[in-house]
Amino acid sequence: MKLFLTNKYQHLESRWENYRLWYLEGKRMDEDAYYEAAVACYDEAITLRADDYWAWYQRGHALAELGDFDGALDSFDMALEIRPDDYWGWYSLGYLLLEEFDRFEEAIACFDRALETKSRDYWSWYRRGDALRHLKQYDEAIENYDRALEAKPKDFWAVYRRGDALRHLKRYEEALESYDRALDGTYDDFWGEYKRGECYRHLKRYKAAIDCYARALKIYPEDNATWYNQACCYALMGEEIRAIESLEKAIEQQPSVYRQLAQSDKDFDRIRERRQFQRLFR
Repeated sequence: MKLFLTNKYQHLESRWENYRLWYLEGKRMDEDAYYEAAVACYDEAITLRADDYWAWYQRGHALAELGDFDGALDSFDMALEIRPDDYWGWYSLGYLLLEEFDRFEEAIACFDRALETKSRDYWSWYRRGDALRHLKQYDEAIENYDRALEAKPKDFWAVYRRGDALRHLKRYEEALESYDRALDGTYDDFWGEYKRGECYRHLKRYKAAIDCYARALKIYPEDNATWYNQACCYALMGEEIRAIESLEKAIEQQPSVYRQLAQSDKDFDRIRERRQFQRLFR
């Protein structure tokens, strides 16, 4: 009997050591971005300990890196069957549902579970806000971004996305405050400058809008929407030559789209009968 127990203990110890070796090798492959090899290692670990949370969890992340999002979902689901109250499992599952599947309601439910464990977690509040923003529930999204900012008051993304939600609500002055706070005096973010320009344009502060569009175009001069919106602002200010120059840039890149838009856009009514404007449509 004593010999049997000793052999059984040695077998269990060997099984544990083998599991540990496969799991750690998977982690090492993960860190070196050899994700296929990492998955193979986690599979070996799981054959030895099918109820191990971490092997399933790490397998999910490796599969996500490989673009196998369905496989990643299955792995996170398995991990959560083992640890149904685990923060990381719920957050990772929610993130995947949000970013790769556009299953926003399900993502919110996952972030809710994550927040049951870590109620002040920045990332869960921030991602939950993103899901609500995609669902066009902008007021609730802003509340979530505010909760995220309680945890990280200076975080760029929560302030920036808060500005996006405010802009969709046509609360342009407040949106500008959020964008200004996010950009913090820097002018090297294309979308930040473009969106600030949009806010100023809707507020009919055309000179300020043009300044923002000009900075955006220094970063990305090929963006035809920025050229077009800048043309609209110049036209509304009565600056015919600059309006036509900007509109010409937009038309050069997408002639069928921007010719059609400009022909019916009331922003160009002030210069519509000018010869140079008409020339763009011949």
